[in-house]
Amino acid sequence: MQNMLSLLSRVLRGPAQKPGTAARVIVASRSYADFASEATFDIRKCDVHKLEEAPPTTAVLTREEGLQYYRTMQIIRRMELKSDQLYKQKIIRGFCHLYDGQEACCVGLESAINPTDHLITAYRAHGYTYTRGVSVKEILAELTGRRGGCAKGKGGSMHMYAKNFYGGNGIVGAQVPLGAGIALACKYFGKDEICLSLYGDGAANQGQIFETYNMAALWKLPCIFICENNRYGMGTSVERAAASTDYFKRGDYIPGLRVDGMDVLCVREATKFAANHCRSGKGPILMELQTYRYHGHSMSDPGVSYRTRDEIQEVRSKSDPITLLKDRMLNNNLSNVEELKEIDVEVRKEIEEAAQFATTDPEPPLEELGYHIYHNEPTFEVRGANPWIKYKSVS
Repeated sequence: MQNMLSLLSRVLRGPAQKPGTAARVIVASRSYADFASEATFDIRKCDVHKLEEAPPTTAVLTREEGLQYYRTMQIIRRMELKSDQLYKQKIIRGFCHLYDGQEACCVGLESAINPTDHLITAYRAHGYTYTRGVSVKEILAELTGRRGGCAKGKGGSMHMYAKNFYGGNGIVGAQVPLGAGIALACKYFGKDEICLSLYGDGAANQGQIFETYNMAALWKLPCIFICENNRYGMGTSVERAAASTDYFKRGDYIPGLRVDGMDVLCVREATKFAANHCRSGKGPILMELQTYRYHGHSMSDPGVSYRTRDEIQEVRSKSDPITLLKDRMLNNNLSNVEELKEIDVEVRKEIEEAAQFATTDPEPPLEELGYHIYHNEPTFEVRGANPWIKYKSVS
């Protein structure tokens, strides 16, 4: 047996590996074989509105899925904490709305849809930007206004985009009708695609949202309207802002679900249910994700003048989405503490490297101020701050 291990060690090490690497690989390969391949969990029952069926109350999690979800949520958490640090150092400027605490929402949603499906959200968009395929490096560089950012340093925190991801929108509630328009395009072109149109509880009383509900229901658009209810619209609690806090019933004639937004598995299963509803031609559906943000509304809000530190700590200790997934995996032999710690170390390294890039990459030159106004159009002139200043606009 010892000879076999020695031979395997030499094979795995190779000329380029550091001393000790092969040994770690051997230990890992031996212990990983002992892990369970999957486990089944009970998840909270969703409240339903105008639905005869409901999402399941159990969910199967494979080991591979669990590790992927854990890593993705940790990256988003660490990215937001690094953004907080860079903002306080005045390297990130302007509006900045952080997503830590709500990671189960974006990860659960993305795991239940296809890359070809579409998503549009409000200004708390960093998590969705990452799950839709933009790298941490490009996100942090966008936050610091650098050329390597996903919007070339011109969008900042609220205006990031990717393929089939339409932002990041700064006007409260304005993205909801845009999402319905995307869903209309999906239906018009006869594609088996849907659109997720997200907004917060603070936007839920906007008139344009109810107008959109009406059109979407009339035209049976393949749209999932998703209210991320993190309990506070800026500094106002939902109880003080809304006569009815049953946001999943706000569609009236549109079916709705109320979902535990702190549980990635609950979000995933509910989203699969909603996506099947839309793809089957039944029209729109509404989801309310009950979640919580740890930071204030934005970086200018300390977040403790309208809620107590004890309340925040209680949510962290009892309902944190990363801790919930971690405990499930450890208690059901899907992973171990050492493996998850390795992921944590890798995530911290990736975040630090991205932050280094975001603070050293050059800013876009002033002559590019007018670039990318239109797509695939001939170059034209753009007036600057006065009639004598001209910029070229290049697609």
